[in-house]
Amino acid sequence: MNNYNWTEKNKELIWVDDDTLNITSTIIDRHIENGDGKKLAYIFESDDKEVIQLTYKDLFEKSNQSANLLKKYVVNKGDRVFLFLPRIPDLYINFLGVLKAGAIAGTMFSAFGADALKDRLSNSGAKIVFTTKELSERILAVKSELPELQHIFIIDDEEYIKEFASQKKEFSPVPTRSEDYAFMLYTSGTTGKPKGIVHAHAALVQQIETAKYVLDLKEGDMYWCTADPGWVTGIVYGILTPLALGVTSFVHTGRFEPDLWYSFVEKYKISVWYTAPTAIRMMMAKGDELVKKHDFSKLRYLASVGEPLNPEAIEWSQKVFEGKYFHDTWWQTETGSIMIANTPDLPLKIGSMGKPLPWVDAEIIDDEGNPVPPDTEGNLAILPPWPSIMRTVWQNQEKYSSYFLKNWYISGDRAKKDTDGYFWFIGRADDVIKTSGERVGPFEVESALVEYEGVIEAGVIGKPDEIRGEIIKAFVVLKPGVTPSEELKTKLQEHVKHHLAGHAYPREIEFIDKLPKTRSGKIMRRILKAKELGQDIGDTSTLEEY
Repeated sequence: MNNYNWTEKNKELIWVDDDTLNITSTIIDRHIENGDGKKLAYIFESDDKEVIQLTYKDLFEKSNQSANLLKKYVVNKGDRVFLFLPRIPDLYINFLGVLKAGAIAGTMFSAFGADALKDRLSNSGAKIVFTTKELSERILAVKSELPELQHIFIIDDEEYIKEFASQKKEFSPVPTRSEDYAFMLYTSGTTGKPKGIVHAHAALVQQIETAKYVLDLKEGDMYWCTADPGWVTGIVYGILTPLALGVTSFVHTGRFEPDLWYSFVEKYKISVWYTAPTAIRMMMAKGDELVKKHDFSKLRYLASVGEPLNPEAIEWSQKVFEGKYFHDTWWQTETGSIMIANTPDLPLKIGSMGKPLPWVDAEIIDDEGNPVPPDTEGNLAILPPWPSIMRTVWQNQEKYSSYFLKNWYISGDRAKKDTDGYFWFIGRADDVIKTSGERVGPFEVESALVEYEGVIEAGVIGKPDEIRGEIIKAFVVLKPGVTPSEELKTKLQEHVKHHLAGHAYPREIEFIDKLPKTRSGKIMRRILKAKELGQDIGDTSTLEEY
């Protein structure tokens, strides 16, 4: 990897001995030892304007209480503890508490429905879940199918509040090896259930380096990463790296609204802003005048993540933010940190992903694993190892192995590289849908639709959308005697929202007589997509009938 000296960088982390590393010592406890406990770690503001501030000392003491509570309930090293919480202080406190206890932290979007929760909690064998009274109902609905789930901690329950408050504020982080697992996230694929991507404590060294090199984060910054910790960005660049660098982070606990977001940037004097292209496009759609109402003089650096950033959004941000623009970054849950980016020092090629970071060997290869010439489309691949690479797919070695070809990590993205070494995103090699920055597996949505009485089968595709990148469109086959209607479409949408997540429902539904399938019965989503977009449907020789 260009001979990058990770050994030297590792010396910046807090090691107990040669291989004992619990990253909470680096990201939290070090600041207390350095006398920086009074510094603000987080400022939270809700839609009803309630503001909560946590200093590094607050975070230190409360995460210690969380770890002590977990130990009281016999959480051991390597146990899985999940957080099903909105973006409130308890999510951040208990995430750190889980790591301190030596357990593996798992996060889940608060928008998840019962089926999505069951898949993740069952596969991971989660021992404990932190949640709220309101959200707990979805877990309780599937609790009987989760034999390994021993306790549900309801953070706004009076008994829990008392028990938490009674815990000691001192705790020595459980010694973990650098390769021990720290956290896991479930990511959607084309077929089957979501897969648990697992990261180790050793990832922190590369994550910190990327936060400095790509996001230009410095001590003293007021930083806003808008990502939910249910997403890898919200963990790596919303919790781990800003804390490690002694940064103050702002968290908005409510919903997106452009004028409100602008007011936060002004009010909290945000200096570094990391957000998603969907949000940028929604801000752009509201017009330039809204921006002019606010003072962005403290805003130093802007970056985006989650999906390709279209040229129009970059040009717009350059115009309205007085020459500053959003820098696109590329990485994945599996890579653990930013890999390719438009870094602060890199001349901009609008629409490009940028260049690989100095320690990243990236290439465009063909389906046999051979590099292709410049300006040729192929598979975006990276040469392992690197410190933040996923360590495993939970209980699924076959899936983990499928990511690699001839020593290359295959990202699943199609791209090309120009003669200057800039990378250009083309699209996904599979059918995974990227909507508003979230990966949605079509199989999950299809399964949820088929569960609805009156539906025989469903095929789901991603359809290009100016604001969200893609929207989910479903083609639904109904049972004989069931009448298609707008009312039925609405009911199906609500059904998917309830069972999966608010972002995973089909915004468009079309009722059809039959789905195109292979002779083996596999739905041919590419044909559905080609017909929807008016493209050539290509080879149909494998179809059952057409």
